[in-house]
Amino acid sequence: MMPSKICILRIEGTNCELETFLSFKRLGASAEIVHLKQLIGAVKERERRNLKGYDLLVIPGGFSSGDYIRAGAILAARIKGALGKEIEDFTENGNPVLGICNGFQVLVEMGLLPGFTHEKTEMQQVALTTNDSARFECRPALIKHESKGKCVFTRGIEEGSILKMPCAHAEGKFFIEEKKREEYIPLLEENDQIVFRYVDTDGTYASYPWNPNGSIYNVAGICNPEGNILGLMPHPERAFYAFMDSEWSRAARERRREEGEKKEDAYGDGKRIFESVLDYLQSRRFLKRKVYK
Repeated sequence: MMPSKICILRIEGTNCELETFLSFKRLGASAEIVHLKQLIGAVKERERRNLKGYDLLVIPGGFSSGDYIRAGAILAARIKGALGKEIEDFTENGNPVLGICNGFQVLVEMGLLPGFTHEKTEMQQVALTTNDSARFECRPALIKHESKGKCVFTRGIEEGSILKMPCAHAEGKFFIEEKKREEYIPLLEENDQIVFRYVDTDGTYASYPWNPNGSIYNVAGICNPEGNILGLMPHPERAFYAFMDSEWSRAARERRREEGEKKEDAYGDGKRIFESVLDYLQSRRFLKRKVYK
């Protein structure tokens, strides 16, 4: 089969597009870093790109447009204003969208997450707001995989698994206004939309520093009701290889002493997210080919 085509969006201020690009390339995907202007036609004809030509859209981390107004708000408005119908068609066709850190903030600002459809409203349903510490938090995070199989980015990860990835954000607190909390949290659980929650080393839901931003219900990542749009605050592209972990050398020594060296020791937990969605895209393409035959 042809490799899956990945569109990794960038504008002024994004800064994680190269690491994300390399993560997909290392797994055999056909990835491309695409400026927003290329998708909206504000470039020469030969540089134009069409979202329909890709299998997956990624909005990477960084500080798009300097995070003025609110984190992700300007990029969300630009995408919605210029590409709203294309994004709607893209997602309704089942194509996946991944938002990492600033990308998660963008997806929330656009209303793609959590994406509840029971409410006929233009109001934003949740927010990613200023950390409880009121400062930029850059630290390793432990996140527990909560999805029961709906999210296409984590179907290859066993439910209950604890993954380690770094986070780096000032506005990562998942927030639901108090009067909606009793309705939205059970709805997220019922829809299998809570994908990751912050935990401590025992796998227990814990407060700061394990929950680095004070997120409601320790939420670190959610998907839409259909499972093809994922937003998460920790950075999987910064945990693709095991040696990217700040404690790698000590952990590797201990593991070799106890179990011997294994091939999988070379990789970090972030790789599993990229693998899972690429497996989904390949299986989706295979099923389409069978139908056409």
